Amino acid sequence: MKCSDYIYLDQAATSFPKPPSVLAAVRRALYEAGGNPGRSAHRLSLAAAEGIYTCREKVAAFFDAPREEGVVFTQNATYALNMAIFSFAKEGGHILISDMEHNAVLRPVCHLAKKGIISYEIYPTDKDTAKEVEKRIKKETCLVIANHASNICGRILPVAKIGALCQKKGIPFLVDASQSAGHLPISLSKMGISVLCAPAHKGLYGIQGAGFALFDKSYPLPPFILGGSGAFSLSEEMPSEYPEHFEAGTLPTPAVFALAAGIGELEKAGISAIHDHILSLERGLREKLMNIGGVRLLLPREMGNGILSFTAEGVSPAILGGRLDEEGFGVRSGLHCAPLAHKALGTEKTGTVRVSLGLSNTKAECDAFARSLCRILKEAGKR
Repeated sequence: MKCSDYIYLDQAATSFPKPPSVLAAVRRALYEAGGNPGRSAHRLSLAAAEGIYTCREKVAAFFDAPREEGVVFTQNATYALNMAIFSFAKEGGHILISDMEHNAVLRPVCHLAKKGIISYEIYPTDKDTAKEVEKRIKKETCLVIANHASNICGRILPVAKIGALCQKKGIPFLVDASQSAGHLPISLSKMGISVLCAPAHKGLYGIQGAGFALFDKSYPLPPFILGGSGAFSLSEEMPSEYPEHFEAGTLPTPAVFALAAGIGELEKAGISAIHDHILSLERGLREKLMNIGGVRLLLPREMGNGILSFTAEGVSPAILGGRLDEEGFGVRSGLHCAPLAHKALGTEKTGTVRVSLGLSNTKAECDAFARSLCRILKEAGKR
């Protein structure tokens, strides 16, 4: 089956297909800016450094951050989240995380807790989330973390309210924007976000191999990894200036160039138009799924972020995902690297089938998916 004949509904895992401008940016990085940025003064190195700086400017502007120096490039969102968590964690500190967190947050927090470095609590997100955060804050609380949009059900957390609370209390606020960057408007300045972490390859339409942590200011934090930074080479310490303080080693230049191009596509389309398109598709598909017998849709009354998860009576998510692939639909099935969310939603034993939509998807694709799902379940019921 050709990719052109395949209906891709797994945009929460990685966006596909990539815009032509993104592919062109990768080629440009490899053929016209193939030097190592910040490591030499020849034209190829300077071209790479210029492209990376342009991307810093784009990331900072797109997320309404006060300065481009706060953009720290990493290889993915998981690395960025680990870097932020380990850096902000304090001996004897207390961290708050939501019940929608991905393993990229849960595992490092649990690791720190098992080492006896911090304690942590989980706040629920099915009620007044900001109030649930507030009543769990202690004098030892050193970090509050929120998954902006769940990768399982699309539940959107009120990050602006949580951010305002954290600013009032003087507590750093970390937001995982892996499923919201590019789909929802995000402003560091207006939402009180201390550090925003996101991958390049999902809603920002870049390629795999890059992510970032976007800091609202320079915090006096310990470096996460040490090594070459292209500056202050005679010093035995990492530079204290951002972003060099956290960027050790060669950056993923082609992926950073691609991220800049992806943000350019989002700027042309407009974040509001993208959000409206995705929610329109979600709304229509949600209604169709609710009318298919035997399908249990998670959060059926809650508008999400282009993400729909469901289970089907008598058919495991794993088997159903395989059958849908045979029919020409790419979805994710099983457990989705977020055990806290599965537990909160009651799907920790079997997982779900997840459909996730993006800018490239169409109503016709969603309609075709609903028809195939209905046929597959009818056939399963006759066996």
